[in-house]
This record gives sequence, structure tokens and C-alpha cells, in this order.
Amino acid sequence: MTEFSSLLNEIRHCTICASALSDGPRPIVQAHPKAKLLIAGQAPGRKVHNSGVPFDDASGKHLREWLGLTREEFYNPQKVAILPMGFCFPGTGKTGDLAPRKECAPAWRDKILAHLKHIELTIVLGSYAQKYHLAGTNSSVTELVKSWKSYWPNIVPLPHPSPRNNIWLRKNPWFEIELLPKLKLRVAESLKDSNT
Repeated sequence: MTEFSSLLNEIRHCTICASALSDGPRPIVQAHPKAKLLIAGQAPGRKVHNSGVPFDDASGKHLREWLGLTREEFYNPQKVAILPMGFCFPGTGKTGDLAPRKECAPAWRDKILAHLKHIELTIVLGSYAQKYHLAGTNSSVTELVKSWKSYWPNIVPLPHPSPRNNIWLRKNPWFEIELLPKLKLRVAESLKDSNT
């Protein structure tokens, strides 16, 4: 077993915050050292927890449309790495899913990112991932997404693709008009030399 596959195996059997997870641990991650696109998200939802497939829900459908990727491309770990801030479903609170568990990122994130040396584009979804990957910023998700040109072409901050953000999308029509066409081209460009 290679060092990377051993690390993935260790992550998939992680139980460090099991006592805090109402549905139990089920780390969900997709990665390969050849991946060129990194999707940094929040944490799996209940549907993804049940299926074991990242973004296997309405959010995933929106995200694939935003990126211009087919399911086959999206779920090819040699093209796309999917690393949420918390690898397990954190449970449900009064207003939706709970925040990603704080134990996960310090335990695993740097270890796995160290193996992803071919990433050309990082998609940073929502506030938790943006606080980690765009350290030092106190901007809101809207402010960060509006300033996407500041991070271009290697990082693109996006709102979470959840259907709950449809109101945000209606309030920010520039997102679909200005950003998404350029994002699709950038994703295609970053994956063009992938021969898998």
C-alpha cells in the first residue's frame, strides 16, 4: 500500500469525534495525487452520509452545473479531489446542518493536501472552507465571491451550491452572468491535460 492510500484508509476509518456525531462517523473524501481540481467544501449532509458519495444530492447537481462537469468527470478522483472541512456528517441543528467538526481539519487536512501537488484550481465553497483556505480574511461569503478576481486563476471562492442559496443567487445575478462562464472555462483548462 502506498503512503497516500494508507493515509486515505486511515482517514476513512477515523473515529476521533465519534462521540459527538449523532449518526456516527463515516468520513467521506475523494482524492488522488494526480487530481488537478480541488473542491473544498463544508461537510457531508445526511443524504451524502447515507450514500457515502460526496455531493450526491441537489447541491452536487448545482455544483456540477456551475463547473461544467459531467458526473463521470466529477467523480474521477484522478481529476477532482473533494475535501470538505469536516469529513463526516456533523448532525442537524435548529436551522440546518451543524458546523463541521473542529477536530477534522487539524488532524487530516495538511496531511492530505501535502500529497496533492498537481492542483491547478481550488474551488472554495462557503464560509468554513473560505476561512481556512483564504486565511486572514474577515469578509462575508458575498464579499469574497464578489472579489473572485483577486484570487483568480488558482482559487475561486463560491457560495455553497445548496438550493437554500437560491435567494442569494436571485439577489446576485452577476454571479451566473459574469463568473460562471469564466469558471467553466477555467475548470476545463485546468483539466485539459488529464489523460484519465
